[in-house]
Amino acid sequence: MPVAGCWLLALWLANVIEQSLNRSEHFSSSARVALAKFSRFFLITIAILIAMDAVGIDLTALAVFGGAVGVGIGFGLQRITSNFISGFILLLDRSIKPGDVITVRDKFGWVQELHARYIVVRDRDGVETLIPNENLVTSEVINWSYSDPNLRMKIRVQISYDDDPEQAMELMLDCARASPRVLTEPEPLCRLIDFGDNGIVLELRIWIADPQNGLGGPRSEVNLAIWRAFKQTGITIPYPQRDIHIKNGGRASIAEAGD
Repeated sequence: MPVAGCWLLALWLANVIEQSLNRSEHFSSSARVALAKFSRFFLITIAILIAMDAVGIDLTALAVFGGAVGVGIGFGLQRITSNFISGFILLLDRSIKPGDVITVRDKFGWVQELHARYIVVRDRDGVETLIPNENLVTSEVINWSYSDPNLRMKIRVQISYDDDPEQAMELMLDCARASPRVLTEPEPLCRLIDFGDNGIVLELRIWIADPQNGLGGPRSEVNLAIWRAFKQTGITIPYPQRDIHIKNGGRASIAEAGD
């Protein structure tokens, strides 16, 4: 009974502290999660110690138990311990917090939850990926909203060499307004990037402030507006072209071989 009572009391206090932190506006989201998890861990540990002392267990026996746990960590629990410690590192340095848009290797999405062993990343398809905390500490992570939620997108289009690139660039700037998610400040820019094999390469650069809502929407809206504008003005998006040159000497050699 003392064990159950201490356990329930610790969980109740941890929930009260977590709810109070969630209502507080003085802490960031990552700080609230870190304090809530630390308080839960601390209270449960204190509850276990008090319960063991109440039932008459000698706490000095924990020294032997602690040595056994240390051996277990050294042989088989090092990854779990590493993920646990990495989780507190992420919470304390606030490099990743709920709502951030991140890319880890080939996984792109926004952070839903931070846990002691892993984080939950949800992509635009609704798929939730559980990524171990250790991977976030030891590998390269792209945080699209670390210090500034604004994100620049680049849309490349090729036009024919027979078309006017300045006219095409003006049309592309007008098409940037096709998506309501495109910001007016910083304003969209259009640049002539390269003279390619098939045509002139133009690049429209636009900014959005909500990458957590996905990148495909504004890209599709602007691309569709560019397609319509080019169709109306007669600007051509060229097909891949290859020039084949046949030398007369080659045909002559073939004819001689036939004789």
